[in-house]
Amino acid sequence: MYSKHLTCAFLHPITRYGYPPAAERMEQYIHEMAALGFRSVELEGIGGDHLQAVARRSVELRRALDFHGLSLAVFCTVLPRLGSVHAARRTQALELFRLGCETALTLGAPAVLDNGPLVPYAFPASLPVSRHYAPELLQRIGLPADLDWERYRDTLVETLQRACDIAASFGLDYYLHPCCGSLTETTDGFLWLRAAVGRRNLRFNLDVSNQFYLRENLPLALMKIGRELDYIHLSDNRGDRVEHLAVGDGAIDWELLFATLARIGFDGRLAIDVGGAETPLDDLDAAYRRSAERLEALIAKYGLFND
Repeated sequence: MYSKHLTCAFLHPITRYGYPPAAERMEQYIHEMAALGFRSVELEGIGGDHLQAVARRSVELRRALDFHGLSLAVFCTVLPRLGSVHAARRTQALELFRLGCETALTLGAPAVLDNGPLVPYAFPASLPVSRHYAPELLQRIGLPADLDWERYRDTLVETLQRACDIAASFGLDYYLHPCCGSLTETTDGFLWLRAAVGRRNLRFNLDVSNQFYLRENLPLALMKIGRELDYIHLSDNRGDRVEHLAVGDGAIDWELLFATLARIGFDGRLAIDVGGAETPLDDLDAAYRRSAERLEALIAKYGLFND
């Protein structure tokens, strides 16, 4: 069994079964993540239909988690319409967000998590929905001609305030995840947005692979968030494209990263987030085990989690 501080991210079943993986097979995903040796996992509700299907099974899923002795680090509510320019879509997304918070509470998660709000680019209707959009694509697409940035910003802040208040009513934190094209793709982007939203339970899920690809200095990012940082997605990256490799298989300096984690007194969870359609892997399970073993060695070397 791995350290209780190591979490298996939901990218494991996404990589094996597609995006989103079928909600009716969620117990199977729980079993497979537990079989890898993890004591902590993520689950997700991806979009309205998938989230509602997961919510309907929340009691059964809690039993499965308890049976395997698993804690749920976060429940991910993937609801991109929270950042929509259309009021009706934002309202619908907030209703689904409330359902996600209810589900997180049933499942025993202390927090919900979503990608940071994606800027309302002028995506063509023919473009398929993706977990990641390349910077080159976003540069070519551009922004709608009628976008009023100040009005959009103010509306987004109000929407996130409402989401934070909903999460707080369930006793939950609300993590925003960095990805290319979002307003939280960097630590500074998150810090700006958090200051504007002004809610204590709005937190940052640092993702070392995504931020390394976007040329953010990872030790500096850790220092900026400091002791408020308590959830990190870990995978490796070679620096030339979006990918989520096993820890140690890319160009990230893991020794420097962990030395900085020790320096800031990090005492949260480290989620292994390896895979995705953008990452060719010969053996998914082996990549998770290899990552966990390397992280266990780094945890011991730098004296994290003295328990």
